[in-house]
Amino acid sequence: MPEPILVSIAAALGAKSATSLYELVKRRFAGRKDAEAALDAAGGTPPDSPEVTALATQLAAEETADPAFGKELRRTWQQVSATSGGVVNQISGDVSGRVVQARDIKGDISF
Repeated sequence: MPEPILVSIAAALGAKSATSLYELVKRRFAGRKDAEAALDAAGGTPPDSPEVTALATQLAAEETADPAFGKELRRTWQQVSATSGGVVNQISGDVSGRVVQARDIKGDISF
């Protein structure tokens, strides 16, 4: 199963809600029928669809093959999601203890 962030990116690509992100991936997949087919198949499908998961898997393979592309993909995703009112939460490395990732919290948080 691909990382959740790649599934989110794939869902946004399927909805064509982020033009710069879509164009980046479309250029990357150009001329590769399997990758282009995954991008096309995800169009208009729900975020939890098998087509979106297949696209996320393609993106994961691209990141593995070309880490520079992976960085550009994630950087573009951060820019797109931040400018459209989204929230970007990232945790990396070994984490111990409690963590909350949220956008708007009204009231207390208890663990």
